[in-house]
Amino acid sequence: MALIATLFSAGHSPAFANVKVGEKAPDFTLVDSNGKAVKLSSYAGKTVVLEWFNKGCPYVKKHYESKNMQALQKTYTEKGIVWLTVISSAPKKQGYETPVEANKTRAEWSIASTATLLDQKGEVGRAYGAKTTPHMYVVDPKGLLAYNGAIDSISSSDADDIPKSVNYVSGALDLVAAGKPVTMASTKPYGCSVKY
Repeated sequence: MALIATLFSAGHSPAFANVKVGEKAPDFTLVDSNGKAVKLSSYAGKTVVLEWFNKGCPYVKKHYESKNMQALQKTYTEKGIVWLTVISSAPKKQGYETPVEANKTRAEWSIASTATLLDQKGEVGRAYGAKTTPHMYVVDPKGLLAYNGAIDSISSSDADDIPKSVNYVSGALDLVAAGKPVTMASTKPYGCSVKY
């Protein structure tokens, strides 16, 4: 983390980090689509979901047009879980959104996460090793990474596959809430590449 912080302050683009399940999740501060600074460590004691997002990605559309993602966001935020949607697309790259555009997307897509965070420099995405949209992470109340990987078990852009799949994120969240180890804690994420 110290190395990452050093690289950030030096203005370099860090290489992809190798964040491991069971280790401390890298802390960060990003500005959300409403201009509010959001610091991960300010949610100590709560479970946090990090969801990498790109509105132009067919794999993201699969989970939003079916309302699967919104249902998950609503279910778990109502249980006190913090759900942060992160956009790491760089300016002029596909999927980049200004704060106004991100708020418009939130409204039009009925996104029910806690906030949309704008990671224009891609620093947080690289710190977590986020490679796809969606790429999902769960941080437990102790600030440890409890899950890293795909949203579910079927790597496709077909919404008809959602009912047939195992949802890894809800499985991880339910186990964390029960105080149990996450059995499927690391999976291969699928989707579109993050447009750093």
